[in-house]
Amino acid sequence: MHVLTTDAATLSPIGLFLQADWVVRGVMIGLLLASLWTWAIILSFGFRVATVRKGIDSFEVEYREADDIDEFHRRAATRDQPIARVFGAGVTEWRRSTSGKSIDREGTRERLATAMGATVALEVDRLADRLNFLATVGAVAPFVGLFGTVWGIMRSFTGIAQQQSTSLAVVAPGIAEALFATAIGLFAAIPAVIAYNRYSHSVNRVEARLNRFADGFHATLSRRLEMEA
Repeated sequence: MHVLTTDAATLSPIGLFLQADWVVRGVMIGLLLASLWTWAIILSFGFRVATVRKGIDSFEVEYREADDIDEFHRRAATRDQPIARVFGAGVTEWRRSTSGKSIDREGTRERLATAMGATVALEVDRLADRLNFLATVGAVAPFVGLFGTVWGIMRSFTGIAQQQSTSLAVVAPGIAEALFATAIGLFAAIPAVIAYNRYSHSVNRVEARLNRFADGFHATLSRRLEMEA
């Protein structure tokens, strides 16, 4: 009975980590750190996307209710929101393009579209910056865990050769250690892949909303351009 209790303790997660050699232990530590950072990104990114969506909702409501674009720009363009920066880029380019004596209509329309399109792309890149880490963890973590698995199995075969025994007591620790490394790799990779796919969809939706706003604002400025020209 005492032997069974010792084996159970040895095959516990903590016991497997402590009995692993420095290679497998390094793999486990690296995967655990990657998992912690993955969850930190998942939680912070979820909050960030929700904040951006609420900002877009409130900004669009105020924009539709505004009677004067210039007055609304003075009140809202300095907000720390992606949609506010898209709006600000459009107004800034409008003022530059219409400040001269003669106005190039087509050139002004093209510059407005370029300015707001570039701002949308920049804001989307900023929003999706940390998603690359989730993609990397999701793709690499299983293979890193597999490396720990292969190394642990190699140690098991080495133990068999040294002790000239194939009993479970000889091979079990090494095999359990190897499988534990694989489990940690999957523990890090699965949430990363799910979050990456989910948040990529969220980023695409934000980008679509920013582009729709930019298109609508571009149409408004185009009508204003025709009236002033």
